[in-house]
Amino acid sequence: MSATAVRVRVDATICDEHELLRRWHEERDEVARRVLIERMMPLVRSLARRYANRGEPLDDLEQVGCVGLIKAVDRFDLSRELRFSTFAVPTILGEIKRHFRDRAWSVRVSRGLQELSARVTREADRLSTKLGRSPTIEDLAEATGTTPEQVLEALQGAQAYSTVPLEEPLGDDGEPVARIGAEDPEFELAEERIELSRGLHVLNERERRIVLLRFFAGLTQREIAERVGISQMHVSRLLRRSLERMGDTMSPIAPEDR
Repeated sequence: MSATAVRVRVDATICDEHELLRRWHEERDEVARRVLIERMMPLVRSLARRYANRGEPLDDLEQVGCVGLIKAVDRFDLSRELRFSTFAVPTILGEIKRHFRDRAWSVRVSRGLQELSARVTREADRLSTKLGRSPTIEDLAEATGTTPEQVLEALQGAQAYSTVPLEEPLGDDGEPVARIGAEDPEFELAEERIELSRGLHVLNERERRIVLLRFFAGLTQREIAERVGISQMHVSRLLRRSLERMGDTMSPIAPEDR
């Protein structure tokens, strides 16, 4: 190794992150890039440990995090007044989370649908806090810049996401999941859902929307009135009339059948 190369290597081990980044981006100094990556590896390991014991080996998560670190090094903009670690952390975490999204879907769905599902989940949490209620499909579509149909597809696709293998133990005894194969209580509601669907079909579009906003989205009559553009008293009358029409259409379910 030449004296110049040795001097570059020694200097790179003592200069700060910004100088290492400058050497890489402006001078294409591979030694500075490698030293910076090695120096930041403890941060990668620390972030990877947050996701340990979730079905993926820690070594794999550290390798994935290292890929995120390399991307951060190569994408960092020297002109920004920002610490490199501040920029690198979300990039590393994003790579780890993407790894889980790709590996933990029990039914393979497209990357676009996976990403939309994640966006819908984030917006649902944000809107719930902002609005003080659960957001509607229309709220989520507007927030994500998509259509209600795409939001519904993303919500349905999210059901294919599974992070716990069948062999994953529960509790301190290390026993496998004991509830697999238990009767699903939702089966008892299947007939009622069918009848409810029949009842909704006898309503016109506005009546059906009001019923869904009231009993599925949880809006008050005042909120529905503001959204639909009619008076609260009109909403009350439409709800009462709609429920009566639905009741006439739906078959009664005997108590012994419930």
